Amino acid sequence: MSETTVELELLVQSLSQREPERELQPQQQQQLLESNLEHQVKPVWIKLQRLLLFLLGFSLCSAILGLIYYMHHNLHTESNNNVTPVTPCLSPACQWAAARLSMSTDPFTQPCDYFMFTCGADRLSAEGEERYRGQDIPGHSQNQMEKRQNEEREHRPTEDKLMSRKTALLQYLRQILETNDSSGSSAVQKTREFYHSCLDARSIEAAGAEPFLTLIQKLGGWAVSGQWNKTDFNSTLGLLMRDFATFPFFNLYVGKDPNETARGTTKRYIQIDQPDLLIPIEWNSKTEKSEAKTETLRPFLASCQGYLALLGSPQSRSMIHVGMFISLSSELAVAASPLRYRLAKGQLHQRMTIKELQRQAPAIDWLGCLQAVFHPLSLSEDDHVFLHNLPYIVQMSRIINKWLNKHELSRSGPLHTYMVLNLLHTLMPAMDSRFSETAKNFSEALGNADEQVPRWKYCVLETERGFDSVLTHLLSERTAHTEAEKMIADVFSSFKSKLHELKWIDRKSFRLVMKKVYSLIPRLWTSGEISDADELDLLLSEVTVSNHSYFSNYIQLLSLWQKRRSKLLTTQSETADILSVTPFLLGNELLFPMGMFIPPLFHPSYPKALNYGAAGFLIAKDIFHLLVPEIYSHSETVHAVGECVWAHYLSVTEKAGRDGAFSLSATQQQEVWVQYSALQVALQAYHQSLSHHPGDTSLSGLSHTRLFLTSFSQVNCDADPYHESMPLEPSFLIAVICAKSNLCSMSLQCSIKPQGNSSQTC
Repeated sequence: MSETTVELELLVQSLSQREPERELQPQQQQQLLESNLEHQVKPVWIKLQRLLLFLLGFSLCSAILGLIYYMHHNLHTESNNNVTPVTPCLSPACQWAAARLSMSTDPFTQPCDYFMFTCGADRLSAEGEERYRGQDIPGHSQNQMEKRQNEEREHRPTEDKLMSRKTALLQYLRQILETNDSSGSSAVQKTREFYHSCLDARSIEAAGAEPFLTLIQKLGGWAVSGQWNKTDFNSTLGLLMRDFATFPFFNLYVGKDPNETARGTTKRYIQIDQPDLLIPIEWNSKTEKSEAKTETLRPFLASCQGYLALLGSPQSRSMIHVGMFISLSSELAVAASPLRYRLAKGQLHQRMTIKELQRQAPAIDWLGCLQAVFHPLSLSEDDHVFLHNLPYIVQMSRIINKWLNKHELSRSGPLHTYMVLNLLHTLMPAMDSRFSETAKNFSEALGNADEQVPRWKYCVLETERGFDSVLTHLLSERTAHTEAEKMIADVFSSFKSKLHELKWIDRKSFRLVMKKVYSLIPRLWTSGEISDADELDLLLSEVTVSNHSYFSNYIQLLSLWQKRRSKLLTTQSETADILSVTPFLLGNELLFPMGMFIPPLFHPSYPKALNYGAAGFLIAKDIFHLLVPEIYSHSETVHAVGECVWAHYLSVTEKAGRDGAFSLSATQQQEVWVQYSALQVALQAYHQSLSHHPGDTSLSGLSHTRLFLTSFSQVNCDADPYHESMPLEPSFLIAVICAKSNLCSMSLQCSIKPQGNSSQTC
């Protein structure tokens, strides 16, 4: 049998066996059919399931990647901004600072035209003239923006923003004096009582001229009233200089010999100068003499008559005395000369003994007068004094002798009347407003517009004249010495680093500057003379302050002031000036006054960002001005940075509507560089402080960097001697410093867009 036949038989046999199975199992056939259908649908569902899983996985991956990117970007930004989780500062000082901050202009939200108005554009400048800085620059278009200026005034800060550092210090001293602290020492209480008696205008007005008339009687009367005891000329003169700080015929003060100062000697000498004459005079350069003009004599005559009328003298009697007073004043004025003339003639710092001075000007009892003024210091006729206008002193002596020897005037006492009227001008600030109004009218008649000083400010200044030791003690108690010293060190360190970054024109200049800088010791300037309350009480033990008699208090003030000046003769070290607000050099020390570390510029509980943005910037700016005043001629960087910042300024202000461009002078370029560099130095010092002591608080939820820059914007209009050289709004430097870095997490509304050649980093 062939193989093919066998295969066919097997096949038929297999089929015959399957047929009975199909007949016997119909249910299994149905199941088989369903199974086949199921196998056909299953591949579609698997595909859909896989697709959904893929989409879900893709979405999850995208979310994870987005989260990673966000965290990376956020951490990177925080790293650049040195931002730590913001912890609010809740101290009373911080709450006050936050309230002040909320009322100030936020430079981050201002349009570009905000930066077109420089400091002082919307109010009187420190010199009392309303002006733009740009008006001194040829081609400046500020004069075309009066309408915009008026609109801007409604939104710009006034008092706080443009407050000078001196005014801030005076306000802080005012707060100290007005604090009701009954636990203070006796000296502190006397100081506060004097201040409050100065503020008591009602009592001053009620007293009228009576206190001064009573004083005249104590001095022996005067011929104007018809009652004069013909007191000795030199005795009265010495009394007026000692007890009332009144110098009718010559000025006295204490100073150094410039030749000895150059050799490092700190000894002080009595200095004798021409007086501040009451009569208005002008210098005639042709005749080289001073003279009084008719147009000024008329109002002067009217003012003198007004004073005598206020003192109860009838016009019929006062006219002769006023005439002699003007005549004597005119003679003395002819001998006086301006400082520039005396400097050119070599008449300053002429050294001689008191004995020699007595021989050349015999009308004055020089030894007796000087001993009275500088009591209890022992003086002899062999001691040296310095003359600053010897020709005037000699002529003054001749004039006095002439008037003393006029027998027909012996009953009129013109020299005594002259001294009493000078005393009146000394004491006039403590008298009722009629006298000050008379003086004001005379000043206006001469064309002078005197600025009206608030009463509180005047009273703080007067209090400091006599009670400076007490105020220094109180300020020292409230100064955070450790924090201030730390800031000084940080800023000075950053300043030195900045000098190394400059591109110097020659190595010699670089070495000289760096040698000078590295030889200095920066520190806080404090007074070590009196630090104990008991010592202060002893110092003022003989002072009696009346609550309702400012006149008598003022007389004691003059005596204290004169003692303060006299003390300089025996003091070799520099005493701390409580009203100083800028650093200065003394030997190899760079001294920073305590007045630089007061609110709103500085407070130990403030966030560091607030302190370094305000006080830190001012410290840095002062250091640049003091130590490298001529940096422009020694470094190419100054010109480059100045031009770079100016280019950025022009790019945004021209878009804001400013027409016309102009170039900066060397002085303006240097000031732009100084302020921009000072901002960078202060910021670096802040970061340095954080590296040593991590962590900082904040105000109003602001990031630390933004708080630093906002704090800077509050003080950038500081009225220092250089502020007129700044051609742009200093807060514009915030836009420049934020332009080329990730420093500022929040972009400014007036942001700088790099364009063309202005894209370089300043």
